[in-house]
Order: sequence, then C-alpha cells, then structure tokens
Amino acid sequence: MKTLTLMATTTALITAASFAQAQEVRIGIAAEPYPPFAAPDAAGNWVGWEVEIIDAVCAAAELDCVLTPTAWDGIIPALLSERIDAIMASMSITEDRLQTIDFSDPYYNTPTVIVGQKGVEMEATPEGLSGKVLGVQVSTIHQTYAQTYFEAATELRTYQTQDEANQDLAAGRIDATQADSLAMDDFLKTDAGQCCEVKGAVAQDEAILGAGVGAGVRKGDEDLRAALNRGIAAILENGTYDEITGRYFATSIYGN
Repeated sequence: MKTLTLMATTTALITAASFAQAQEVRIGIAAEPYPPFAAPDAAGNWVGWEVEIIDAVCAAAELDCVLTPTAWDGIIPALLSERIDAIMASMSITEDRLQTIDFSDPYYNTPTVIVGQKGVEMEATPEGLSGKVLGVQVSTIHQTYAQTYFEAATELRTYQTQDEANQDLAAGRIDATQADSLAMDDFLKTDAGQCCEVKGAVAQDEAILGAGVGAGVRKGDEDLRAALNRGIAAILENGTYDEITGRYFATSIYGN
C-alpha cells in the first residue's frame, strides 16, 4: 500500500511538472488601472502589488505566465472562452462566481469601506447613507452589495472603473463610493483624495463580498488550480509575499 501511495504521489508530481513546462499561461488582469494593485506605468508596463504577486506565484510554481489585460466586465467570459487561462485581478471568491468558475486558495483579504466627502456626516450603513449618492464600479461585488443593502434609500451611480468613481467623488458629483479599503487608501493619499475620508467598513456578508481574493480558473482545470495553489503557498512560506507586501502596504493584507 505504501508503494502504491508513493507511485500515486510521484505520478501527480510528474503530471504537475509536465503541465507547468508544457504551456504558456495567460493571466487575465483588468485592463482598467487599479492602483496600487495593477496599473500601467509611463512606459506602458504593468506594475503594482498584484503584478508582482503574479510574477512571484508563477515563478514559484514554474509556470510560464503572460499578463493579458482584459476589460473587467468581460473577464469571466474571456476565461470561459479560453482567451485567458486564469484571472488574477482582485477578484473575490463568492458563491455566485463559484457557480461558474473555480478559484485558487485566497491570496489576500481586506475590508470593504465607504469613502465619502469630508464634512458630510454619513456611516457605512443603510441608515447612514440614506439620501446620499453612492458610486460603485459596475460588475463588482461592491455593486451587488450596494444594490442589496443601500439601494432602497440611496441613489446609486455605476462606473466602468473605480478611478471614474473616485474622480466624481473628488469633484463632488457623488457623496461617497464603496470599494476595497487598500485601493481607497491609495486614492486618499493623492491630492484629489484630500477631499474625502473613510466613513467606515460595511457589515460583512460573505455570500456577496466573498472569502478573500483568489485566482479564477475554469471548472475542471485542476492542474492549473493546483499549480497556482503551490505557488501561493510557496511565497507565503518563503517570505516573498511579505517582502512584496511591505513595499506597498504598512500592514498585512493576507487576512482580515
């Protein structure tokens, strides 16, 4: 029995190694800038925390990865139609998405917050946002959450990118926006972001907000999912994850 177990383990490792060496893996990232996670620099090269994490995960898993910018609202269809092989674009693991695709283990998890105009009283609750104008990015967990909890008493406006919502917030055309805390932290450090402040974190609803961010893969693509999981585990264990994170954030973002 031990011999059979050893043979099975060896076969699995050979299969995984063959997969890693046999093909190019197209990693879908959102084509829209989402600093500090991913954004093109002046030369057009994609940079940011998530870009560095993708590079590190792929190196640790011995995957030949190529970044493939894809419009956010079409990124799951691109995966399903095999135009890309995986999604690593700050996509939360949610029950709804798990009906369509599979995910790797989480590689980060941070709170969802409401950011609003300074001097305007509001809280991150349905009552606290009553009568306000709230901007959210389309086709995101934030749109779903806002429609579920805030729409009855709040005017919702949708945007193709979070950057567009932030611009309207800075210009005073909306009262608040809902987004990931770290993405908004980066905005609040800019000159435009001096208009605003965090009003609080929304109440957790894992069914909508998910259980962290993972890499999305097609249903049944177990070899790639396993390879990505190995890469994530390796950089968490060898310190690469913390080294990259330390260059962007003051605190850990691996869990709440």
